[in-house]
Amino acid sequence: MDAVVGIIANPAAGKDIRRLVAQGRVVSNQEKANTVKRVLAGLDAVGVDCALLMPDLSGIAASVIGDWRGGMRCELVDYEPTGWQADSTNCAEMMRATGAGCIVTVGGDGTNRVVAKGAGDVPLAPVSTGTNNVFPRLIEGTLAGIAAGTVATDPSARSAACRRASRLDISVNGQLRDIALVDAAVSLHQMVGSRAIWDAGNLRQVWLTTATASAIGISSIGSRLQEVGMFEQKGLQVEFAHAGDDDECTVVRAPIAPGMVAEIRVASWSEMRPGESIQIDAPGCTIALDGEREIELVRDARASVTLNPEGPTVVDFDAALRIAARRMGETQ
Repeated sequence: MDAVVGIIANPAAGKDIRRLVAQGRVVSNQEKANTVKRVLAGLDAVGVDCALLMPDLSGIAASVIGDWRGGMRCELVDYEPTGWQADSTNCAEMMRATGAGCIVTVGGDGTNRVVAKGAGDVPLAPVSTGTNNVFPRLIEGTLAGIAAGTVATDPSARSAACRRASRLDISVNGQLRDIALVDAAVSLHQMVGSRAIWDAGNLRQVWLTTATASAIGISSIGSRLQEVGMFEQKGLQVEFAHAGDDDECTVVRAPIAPGMVAEIRVASWSEMRPGESIQIDAPGCTIALDGEREIELVRDARASVTLNPEGPTVVDFDAALRIAARRMGETQ
């Protein structure tokens, strides 16, 4: 059976409003195409038979395939892109159905969130090109390709170098509405608007699967209170204090966006257990998922957030590259 790896490069990643209100870097489509080309070189070097790329309206995938001169087959998924988030979810589902052994994502937390909804148990190799990147890793594309290809071509490598992350399930009126991989936050904004969160003063509550000192964005707030690693089977709930609150609070300073460090007033925080479900008491607000407002809650809506330990399977790049180094050294 052919070893297949999917590649999903999000043309919208790294271009939201945080380029105006903060100092987020702009990642051009040309740079994303160059990253994908390097990923292809890595895949080809470790014996992947076929790379399946998500087609996009910006032409990233088509230009990469047009320039490809390696021995590995490089094809577009048979899909008509719309330019909406669903493209990444639908193509991930198609890659899974085709038998992909790994999916390389080129984007940020939001890109990985929508890919994870379609990838099922297919391991994700997340390459950072977005804004608040907690889930994906800043790694050179060739190395990411070698790691992903090693996982896809060697079942023992998949067992040794892939780990299961948790996720947050958001339910509205008893039905699963969406998921988050890193953080879900209640925003006092009533509408989705420009989506991106950059003003922590509008946040009421946040739930986290990951809170590490090296993270940026909403999850960085949690790391000032209690660190939680991506693969730990626990989460963190944080409730914010606001002007006029009389109770004592904890004040922390956290990098909530690139170039933006804010002072945050925290009323309380506690650990979340796997399977624990918490009611969201915030009618007329919005819920932000991985840094972007996605769900508008009308005033009679009943919503909850649950820490689900069965989140996406993720490639541990360091572990996969150590396996690849041994394999590639044995061929000499």
